[in-house]
Amino acid sequence: MCKISKFFLCIVSIMLILPMSAAAKCGGVDYSWGADALANAHDYAVTMMLYIVYLANAIAAIIVIIGATQIYIKMTTGEGDITKSIMMLVGGCLFMIGAFIVFPAFFGYNIV
Repeated sequence: MCKISKFFLCIVSIMLILPMSAAAKCGGVDYSWGADALANAHDYAVTMMLYIVYLANAIAAIIVIIGATQIYIKMTTGEGDITKSIMMLVGGCLFMIGAFIVFPAFFGYNIV
């Protein structure tokens, strides 16, 4: 036999043996512990989600204060592109509102 036919013979024999060994392992196993672990993981994720929202809101507030200060400095020095900076700041605020209030509510979570 050539090497290719031996290779295909090995692959076919492995494919025939593996389903039998997989079927032998799937009987009489108690999977009820998985539901408790999944519930604990969900509770932990929702708790961490609340803290992440608070932390992100604090960081966003600092960024907004810095951005507003930069816009004020641009206005007093007479630099250009003030409207671009204002629109970027407003867009960032709208994104933060959408990301932390609207999107979780859309998927059924009430974070705050």
